[in-house]
Amino acid sequence: MTGTAEETMTGSLRIEQTGPVATIVIDNPRRRNALNQDMWQQFAPLLDRLAADPAVKVVVVRGAGGNFSAGADISDLKAILRDPDSGAHDGGHVSAGENALATFPKPTIAAIEGYCIGGAWQIAGACDIRIAADTATFGITPAKVGIVYPLSGIERLVRLAGPATAKYLLLTGDFITAAEAHGLGLLARVVPEDGFWNEIQELAARLATRSQLSIQAMKQIIDAIAVNDPALPVISGYWQDQMATSGEPETGIRAFLAKETPVFDWIKPRPLN
Repeated sequence: MTGTAEETMTGSLRIEQTGPVATIVIDNPRRRNALNQDMWQQFAPLLDRLAADPAVKVVVVRGAGGNFSAGADISDLKAILRDPDSGAHDGGHVSAGENALATFPKPTIAAIEGYCIGGAWQIAGACDIRIAADTATFGITPAKVGIVYPLSGIERLVRLAGPATAKYLLLTGDFITAAEAHGLGLLARVVPEDGFWNEIQELAARLATRSQLSIQAMKQIIDAIAVNDPALPVISGYWQDQMATSGEPETGIRAFLAKETPVFDWIKPRPLN
């Protein structure tokens, strides 16, 4: 899918799909994939569409042209951070895009090359798995421009890396390498730049072969544990009931005993009440 000339100038999100893997491409390479207000607003409808598509099992988020993203477009920052409903300036469209990714039911992978700066970390941090090329650079830089980072982004950073690391990154705004980000708990893996995209594709394809019931259930349970959600017993019980009636365990056990690759066919559960 190729963007129009106008999209190329102003930036856009676009979807590339290969089999069960959909890739959301942050496409504004003239500005290192900085995200303007319109781009932040595109996350929720795109993700809604991918969530409803049974053919899509895994979503990858990456940047065009060798950079993940330079974050929120500084020239559009006041509008981006303002919540149009409440008038508050605590994240606005940035937090809406982040939360759309964080609540997406299917597994998500942030494929990070080049720069991942400022608000771009909120997008990466909202993904389930973060893989970076060894040449990637990270920085969370609100203190450099005099803003307060959105609460949702601070909360997620504290949960991932702890308060001491969150303070170091947010208060200094210093850039760090991929190896340093991995050591601080921000990344699952760092891989060589040469062959980076092959590694991402192989991981996404592997996730797509797993039981989607297992993956979606454990993703939701882990997220509930992370925020001490009081509904955790209900959530866990719901998924245990789904497992009992899905046929997925029988498929997996039968294939294991036959030394075959299982073909799981569960697609979508009934709504959780």
